[in-house]
Amino acid sequence: MKTLLIEDDQTVAEHIQHGFEEAGHRCEVRYSGDAGLHEAQVNDYDLIILDVMLPVIDGMDILNIIRGQGNNTPVLVLSAKSQVEDRVQGLRAGASDYLTKPFAFEELLARAEGLAGRSEHHDTTTLQVGDLTLDLVHRRVTRGEQEIELQAKEFQLLECLLRNRGHVVTRSMLLEHVWNYHFDPQTNVIDVHISRLRQKVDKTFNVPLIETVRGTGYRISDAIT
Repeated sequence: MKTLLIEDDQTVAEHIQHGFEEAGHRCEVRYSGDAGLHEAQVNDYDLIILDVMLPVIDGMDILNIIRGQGNNTPVLVLSAKSQVEDRVQGLRAGASDYLTKPFAFEELLARAEGLAGRSEHHDTTTLQVGDLTLDLVHRRVTRGEQEIELQAKEFQLLECLLRNRGHVVTRSMLLEHVWNYHFDPQTNVIDVHISRLRQKVDKTFNVPLIETVRGTGYRISDAIT
């Protein structure tokens, strides 16, 4: 994953860059809005992480400019502006995700990998790992020769996990993707639906696919054969 980080706080930027590189990803940093905008316009990235309050050019202005130019690179806004109206403004301007400061690096990395993976696989009509296949056109799920009937939310959960296969999908990401919540409403709805999904896609098969990553979220391994 090749990431452009536009962040004027050097300590935060170096922390993120170091963490991404330790995880095996490339991360280029620009410390001002004008430098970040130029980099986004002349080079291709799998993901842009964008602060809002930047010198020279504001982060929201950068987002509006690149979206207006047809640049559809996933953008994760990372900002201390945490009010609902701030998040709504960012998402409506074309942000793919919005994470507030202070943040847990593990969640930032999981969201980043998820966005990059979603962009990489967005054109496919079939998602597959091991003997599990999800047909997006016909809304059909099979494992081996067996067809599996899923409810709408279960299908969306499985789609989100498969699009991000190999990466941890956080509870926040699932809430946003499936229920359109941009906050945690303190509900066990995810646990209930994951449990039902496991009953259908894992229980009667030899190899379980859905893995719980304690304290973070869920993952389907990309290495399953």
